[in-house]
Amino acid sequence: MPEDIAGSEQMLANWNQNIQERAARYQEMATRVQGMTISERSADGSIEILVGSNGILQNLVIQESASGKRMSEVSGEIMKLLQRAQSRIPELLQEAMAETIGTQDETANVLFDEAKKNFPAPPAEEPARTPYDRNEINFRVEEDAPPPSRPTPPPPPRRRRPPDDDDDFGGQSVLS
Repeated sequence: MPEDIAGSEQMLANWNQNIQERAARYQEMATRVQGMTISERSADGSIEILVGSNGILQNLVIQESASGKRMSEVSGEIMKLLQRAQSRIPELLQEAMAETIGTQDETANVLFDEAKKNFPAPPAEEPARTPYDRNEINFRVEEDAPPPSRPTPPPPPRRRRPPDDDDDFGGQSVLS
């Protein structure tokens, strides 16, 4: 019987050591992921963002060169950059998992699948369109210039009502 007890104790010791090693690898992965950031920059360099591994915006820099853009363009560009950065989070998570706990781990795969659901790929960007792509002719100097305003015509002159006593019946009833 002592052999069975010794074997059980060894099995428990191995199991305990395996759990501790696995917990240490998970802690290392969590530490790595927590320290990761993703930066994205607009094509013209006027906007730059920094996103944490949790998907939260940590920094936003808008250069002076963006002052010539419409605010809707700037805000749209920020959202595109944010989506693009967030969509890279699953990739970073997978790299950290591969380096620490391995990609065959069931829990790691659940974490990765959850990250893909929370941070999907951004929608495909449409190529920049010109008036020529739309078969339109544009005689304006700038694409964003508003159409020329037309002067509003003056209101028609007000008609004066004739006095009430001018009824053309000479003071007699219409029925007589």
